[in-house]
Amino acid sequence: MEPVLTSGAKATLLEEATRAFPYECCGLLLGQGSRIETALPCTNVHPDPARHFEIDPAALIAAHRAARGGGHQVLGYYHSHPTGRAEPSPTDRAQSSGDGRIWAIVAGGTVALWRDLPTGFEALPLRLAAG
Repeated sequence: MEPVLTSGAKATLLEEATRAFPYECCGLLLGQGSRIETALPCTNVHPDPARHFEIDPAALIAAHRAARGGGHQVLGYYHSHPTGRAEPSPTDRAQSSGDGRIWAIVAGGTVALWRDLPTGFEALPLRLAAG
């Protein structure tokens, strides 16, 4: 099933990319099933945040713990490309795990969704829903 992104989550993605510029923003995509309800901003702890991202491990652990307690599931991740395109970069491809999760990439005022598959990234349609 293809993911659905709520309008509120999309707004957060665009706002976070603007706020973080010229650095990469990053965070978690939370929701249930295939519906991405929330884009949860996280600290980019990478030593070179202008060119790379690394989600704060404490935030990731806390999100998984909350999911086990009945909260939103971690459906994927997001980050921005301040000077690039809304598609996986060579670095993204090298660091992907092929776990099937969704990656949202924000660049140039647009959001693109990708599925991280063992064979590489697959572009997903951007389906929006109220919320």
